[in-house]
Amino acid sequence: MLPPRSYMTEYAIDIVNVTKRYADHTAVRDLTLRVPKGSVYGLLGPNGAGKTTTIRMILNIIAPDSGKIHIFGRPSNDPKITERLGYLPEERGLYRKMQVRRVLKFLAELKGVRGKDADRRIDEWLVRLSLKTPEKDWGLSKIDELSRGMQQKVQFIGTLLHDPDLVILDEPFSGLDPINSQALKDTVVELKKRGKTVIFSTHLMDNAERLCDSVCIIARGEKVLDGTVTSVKEEHGQRNIALALEGDGISGVAAILRDHSLVKRADDSNRFFEIEMAPGADPQALLRRIVESGAAVQRFEMIQPSLHQIFLQKVGATGVEEGMTGHG
Repeated sequence: MLPPRSYMTEYAIDIVNVTKRYADHTAVRDLTLRVPKGSVYGLLGPNGAGKTTTIRMILNIIAPDSGKIHIFGRPSNDPKITERLGYLPEERGLYRKMQVRRVLKFLAELKGVRGKDADRRIDEWLVRLSLKTPEKDWGLSKIDELSRGMQQKVQFIGTLLHDPDLVILDEPFSGLDPINSQALKDTVVELKKRGKTVIFSTHLMDNAERLCDSVCIIARGEKVLDGTVTSVKEEHGQRNIALALEGDGISGVAAILRDHSLVKRADDSNRFFEIEMAPGADPQALLRRIVESGAAVQRFEMIQPSLHQIFLQKVGATGVEEGMTGHG
């Protein structure tokens, strides 16, 4: 239990000992985490880990069975908080037969942005996310005439039109192609530069590692790791090696990587491997074995473990499999 504290706070989100149950299933168990203002914070975990349930409690869509949630120092059920929040749900929902601009105008008005101010903001966002170009104004099209990626950008715009201080994105990269993913990443970075707080849930570790200041990993409804990306990676040591190979000889390396006197764990991506050395093993001995096998070594470098590797260590294959069902 954390000690009592003043809620004139440096935290955008402050969750203390929160639990949520559905019948005999505990979706979130005794969760405590704090998201600093002006940060990009990743809520990570396999599907069904409790990420979406946590977000719904933050948004006061559902209430926790126990524990407390404060947003910008106020209880999460305070109506004054709502206008400072922007939420992009995992399950997208737009009026498919409506014109894009009409949908966005409706969403803006729900948040108190009206008239010419709403039109100006809509126009700025359409241009910023390439939905309005000199060749084409997709704002004049109906939602069902847009690609899936474009529809997601429209919903993203709807999330931001009222200029919220806290933006919550639930699996925002799901289904996006590389170009649209980059547009979303650029917008997240820009929001942070403007002092906004962004929290997003994802099971895509590469995106989290590149974007987040801090992360929390949840598995089976419980927090298993929490901290800045830098401190999390430092805490898990520097006994990892990035190995890249080319040409012939790759098949011969597989047997070497199964030698548990040298290698504790290896993540095999065909030509690229992230290797965790066995306790006491000499990296130079591993390199000699690989070279002697005839493999052409393109890269052999001591590195900090990736978030992906840390996730596998902390959650494990069993946790991932168990997390594929049940409440999110």
